[in-house]
Amino acid sequence: MAGYPLPEGFSDFDMFTFGSALLVEGLLGFFLNSIAALSFLLIKEQQTPSNFLVFNLNIADLMLNVNALLAAYASYVRVWPFGIDGCVLHGFQGMISILAAISFVALVSWDKYHYWCTKQPLFWATSGTMCVMVWVTAIFWAALPLPSIGWGEYDFEPMRTCCCLDYTKGNWGYISYMLSITVSYLFIPLVVMHSSYNSIYAYFKKTHSYKFNTNIPETTLLLTWGPYVLMCMYACVGNARLVPPKYRMMLPVLAKTSPIFHAILYSFNNEAYRGGIWRLLTGQKVADNMADKIK
Repeated sequence: MAGYPLPEGFSDFDMFTFGSALLVEGLLGFFLNSIAALSFLLIKEQQTPSNFLVFNLNIADLMLNVNALLAAYASYVRVWPFGIDGCVLHGFQGMISILAAISFVALVSWDKYHYWCTKQPLFWATSGTMCVMVWVTAIFWAALPLPSIGWGEYDFEPMRTCCCLDYTKGNWGYISYMLSITVSYLFIPLVVMHSSYNSIYAYFKKTHSYKFNTNIPETTLLLTWGPYVLMCMYACVGNARLVPPKYRMMLPVLAKTSPIFHAILYSFNNEAYRGGIWRLLTGQKVADNMADKIK
């Protein structure tokens, strides 16, 4: 592996460190989301329209975990081994998973609002239609930077071991595309989440019963994806190459921790979901387990 030159601004230790971070977050996220997804598929009681939204979020996050694991492997061998076409495909697949995951996070907040505040149940027709629309629109927006269309462009990240939307060119194509997806896939989801969780908090306050912290979902989205989006927005008005490569590389690594937080927040900490996970892992229903403890 010594024959491969190091990317500018990175040492062997840096390559190993970033690769290890991607490996750990990729494996942990894959493990947690796999358990959550399997519980939906194998536990019949788990299969509800609301949980179907969470299941689709698990699938989107699993896709991002695979994306991170490929980047981890390339970091260890110090070169992207799949060629330019593989780089474009890696960026395309990663963008689909990102856009879909953020959409499903917003839909889950909308569903929670109706569950707690309006008491309106979610039907399978509505849940299925929304999931299909999320995947179709995510694939559509992710396809626009492909070479055959060319609105934006996929290229290597600073370490040259993974690929994403190229924010270093800062041309009009990039700027218009970036502004469009920022409004569609960050601003609008945040508005939906903020209004939904504010209403839920008001309901909890009125009933004096706080079931969960309504600030955490928004905070998690902003902390994981906010810094990366800020870098991309800065690239619309300035030269992103002036930011040291290591700092630029930290941002996607941070963003790819989001599947871990999603699994904890929306699956393992979800009363309607964790019962199925418990049954998958132990073979017991939660009620049966509580009865055993009382005895």
